[in-house]
Amino acid sequence: MYKKEIRVIGIDDSPFKKFKKGKVLVIGTIFRGGAWLDGILSTKVAVDGNNATKKLVEMINKCKFRPQLRCILLDGIALGGFNIVDVKELNKKTKIPVMVVIRRYPDFKKIEETLKRINKSHKYRLIEKAGAVHKIGYIFVQLSGLNLEQAKSILKITCTRSLIPEPIRVAHLIAAGVVTGESKGKA
Repeated sequence: MYKKEIRVIGIDDSPFKKFKKGKVLVIGTIFRGGAWLDGILSTKVAVDGNNATKKLVEMINKCKFRPQLRCILLDGIALGGFNIVDVKELNKKTKIPVMVVIRRYPDFKKIEETLKRINKSHKYRLIEKAGAVHKIGYIFVQLSGLNLEQAKSILKITCTRSLIPEPIRVAHLIAAGVVTGESKGKA
């Protein structure tokens, strides 16, 4: 369905102190398939803020690789805690399909309760707006601008060294390494 060297961007945030105001480094890695790193992008978003979608749109749309990008791969729907990405808006404003990659099926009830407790229940609508969660192999995805078969094809090409797409794995390593001095943990 897709060429082996489909150009995609994998996005992950860096480690940060929870419940402390500030900004979080976000890294985007541009890959051809799951093998060739072609570029690195970065931006910052507010911890538990409301600017993740806007900052990702700006980062992606001004990038020189933008015309060749075929999919945006997000490590989860939130950056910097509860700075929720509006997946539909990201797809609409970049005109690039978006795939949210999730390791474990989300506990939506717990997420909703937490958002209510911290007076951010309005953010739950963005999670619902992102649509159904689908299982593909050992991971889960939410999709905007592509169907399940297209998502499976992209995952088959990009999951080269682990269960998650290589662009996300590398974005995680870079973000953690830059902020803490050494990368560790799973993306």
